[in-house]
Amino acid sequence: MTFRSQVARALAQAFLVGPWKPTALRRLAADVVGADASWITPLVRAVRRRFQEPPEGEDGIAQLAVFIAEQREFSSAFWGREAPRIRHWLALPPAMGATPWPVPPAATLAELGQLLEVEPGELDWLADARRYLSRDKNPRLEHYHRTWLPKRSGGFRLIEVPKARIKAVQRRVLRRILDAIPAHACAEGFVRGHSALSHAARHTGHAAVLCLDLEDFFTSIPHGRVFHVFRAAGYPGPIARVLASVCTTALPPAEFARCPSPDNAAGLARYQRLRLSALSQHLPQGAPTSPALANLCAFGLDRRLAGAAAAAGAEYSRYADDLAFSGDAAFARRIQKFATLVAAIALDEGFDINFRKTRVMHRSSRQSVCGLVVNERPNLPRRDYDRLKAVLTNCQRHGAGTQNRDGHADFRAHLRGRVAWVEAVAPARGAKLRALFEALEWAEEDE
Repeated sequence: MTFRSQVARALAQAFLVGPWKPTALRRLAADVVGADASWITPLVRAVRRRFQEPPEGEDGIAQLAVFIAEQREFSSAFWGREAPRIRHWLALPPAMGATPWPVPPAATLAELGQLLEVEPGELDWLADARRYLSRDKNPRLEHYHRTWLPKRSGGFRLIEVPKARIKAVQRRVLRRILDAIPAHACAEGFVRGHSALSHAARHTGHAAVLCLDLEDFFTSIPHGRVFHVFRAAGYPGPIARVLASVCTTALPPAEFARCPSPDNAAGLARYQRLRLSALSQHLPQGAPTSPALANLCAFGLDRRLAGAAAAAGAEYSRYADDLAFSGDAAFARRIQKFATLVAAIALDEGFDINFRKTRVMHRSSRQSVCGLVVNERPNLPRRDYDRLKAVLTNCQRHGAGTQNRDGHADFRAHLRGRVAWVEAVAPARGAKLRALFEALEWAEEDE
C-alpha cells in the first residue's frame, strides 16, 4: 500500500466514525491530517455526492478509500508544499460482523458482561487470558476440579469439571450463543433430537460397517479453534477471545504429573500427545459448553468425511469421538483403503485416530455402533439385556442393596435410566424390564 493509499484509508475510516454530515466530515478529516486544508471541503462534497449513506463494513471502507484516492482534489494536495500527513488514526467503534446465525450482539466487554450477567472485571478473571491461575500453585484459585479416570482401552482420561461460578457463565454462553449455531448434519452427539440411537440407526442393514475413534477428542481442540467459532458468529476479535478463554482451560504442569505414565512405547506416544494438548488451552471435558463447541470445531472434519463417504457410496455420522461409516458390498471391498483416507483427513483437520479401536464389521458377523447391534435394526445386545434383567430379578429376590456392586450413589435412578434406554431402543423388551422395575420395593438406604 502506497502512502497516498494509507492517507485515503485513514480518511475513509475517519468518515465512518461520526455523523454523515458535511461539518462533521470536515472536522474528522482535519483531525486525521492535522489541519483544515483547503482541499478537504471539495473532497467532502464529492464523497457526499457519491455516497448518499455511509458505506458499511470492511468492504465499504475499502470502496470509500479507493474513491477518495481517485479524487483530483485529494491527489493535487500531494503536489503542494505541505503534503497530507496522518496525524491521527481514528478507530471505528467495535461492531458485530456479519453472521449467518441469530446470535445476540455483543460488540464490547460491557455488552458481553450484560449478556452473560457478569461484571467486566469478573469476566476478565474468569477468562484468565494470561493464564495466571494455571501457573499458581494454589488449587483453590483454579476454576476447575480435575481428575484422571482410567480408560478400558488403556491410558487415562482427563475430566475437568468447572466450579460453580464459571459453570453458570458457561451455561449462559451455551444457551444464549451456541444453541443458535447449528452443527453439521452428520453430527449425532450432543444435538437436540439426536442420540446414540439415531447415530446407530443410520448404519442398519449394510454390507459393512467401519467404526473409528478420535483420540482425546475434547483435549485435542485448542483455544484457537474455539476462538474462530465465535469470530465466525460475528463477534469482534477481543470479544471472541474472551468467550474462547471462558470456555477453555490449560492444565497446570503439577496436575499433569498426577497422570501415571505408561510402560510401553505405544502408550508413551499417546501420553506425550495428551501432555502437549492438556498443558495448552483446550476444551475441558466436563464443561457444559464443550460438547457444542466440539461439534462446531469439528464441522470441517464432518464436511470432508461426509464428502468422502458420499464419493464412496457410504453413509457417515459422528457421535462425539465415534466415527461410523457403512455401505454396500462395493464399499466393503475397499474399506481398508477408505479407513486410511479417513485417518489422513482427520490428521489434516487436527485430530488423531486411535487405531487400536478401529473396527471393520461385515454382515456375516455382529455389527455394532455405540453399543447397539445394527445388522437389521438398532437393538440392544442380548447379553446386556440379560444382565439387566438378572439384576432386576435379583433385586426382587434379595433386595436392591445387594446388587449395587459398583457403588452408585443413586442406584434407583441408575436402574431407571438403564430401563428407559432399553425402552427407547426396543420397546417390547423394555416393557418387560419396566414391569420388573416398578414391582421393586425400595428400602430407604437402597435409594
